[in-house]
Amino acid sequence: MTIDSTHFRVAAGPHVDLADAPTAVTALYKSHKNYKKQLTKHVKKLAALQQLHYASDQWALLVIFQGMDAAGKDGAIRHVMSGVNPQGCQVFSFKQPTDQDLEHDFLWRTTCNLPERGRIGIFNRSYYEDVLIARVHPDILHGHGLPDQLIDLKSLWKQRYQSIRDLETHLHRNGTQVVKIFLHLSKDEQARRFRARIDAPEKNWKFSLADIHERSFWATYQQVYGECLHATSTEQAPWYIVPADDKDNARLIVSQIVLDTLDSLKMAYPETTPERHQELESFRSQL
Repeated sequence: MTIDSTHFRVAAGPHVDLADAPTAVTALYKSHKNYKKQLTKHVKKLAALQQLHYASDQWALLVIFQGMDAAGKDGAIRHVMSGVNPQGCQVFSFKQPTDQDLEHDFLWRTTCNLPERGRIGIFNRSYYEDVLIARVHPDILHGHGLPDQLIDLKSLWKQRYQSIRDLETHLHRNGTQVVKIFLHLSKDEQARRFRARIDAPEKNWKFSLADIHERSFWATYQQVYGECLHATSTEQAPWYIVPADDKDNARLIVSQIVLDTLDSLKMAYPETTPERHQELESFRSQL
């Protein structure tokens, strides 16, 4: 079944209202067996493209995952990237900033972990937390060490959006392709997944009182996410809104987005020059 990833891409410019974006779409698979077959096919293609990506050594790929708690970020990363060579892939999860992080600007802790050329970097949450959770809970800004005169909430978020756009433009100009995936989960489905975490002993550790607390800000998060996607989806570093109520569907869409992004880089294996051919033949004689 063909998946058109552009259908989920956020066009640069228009306002984004997440209330109009579906959290579920018609299944892209006929059965669970068919889903596994499609995902396996995607994973194999991704493994081949990653090898080409590593060998060409011209671009870096940064894939950013954002979403509400229980949106399926961990699972999407684990399943979609299951066939990727660990030597060519780096995964970083960003939680509460450390004291060292807070001694720097809000982009510092993530830029320290950007992927090298030829590698795929995955951010499970990212610098976007500083225009999302920090906007929903602006009081935390006072613990970030910023001078009081710089905490002007009328201008701060626009300034940070600009900083993010500038960073991602700079990265693209220097050979890093950024693609950003927002896993769009409904409030009802989040509640179902939270209950599943309570029911399964091996998942109890994933659930905390903080999760319940954040649910009370659901509407604010939806508004803030919408404004963020609108402000920072660009031609060079697009956002994709992936319906996440069906985990299998979401993983197929995410894998297609990553495949299409790698394909767009127009990579090729390094050409073997006549001199290199001659060198290889000399090696043959020594075997």
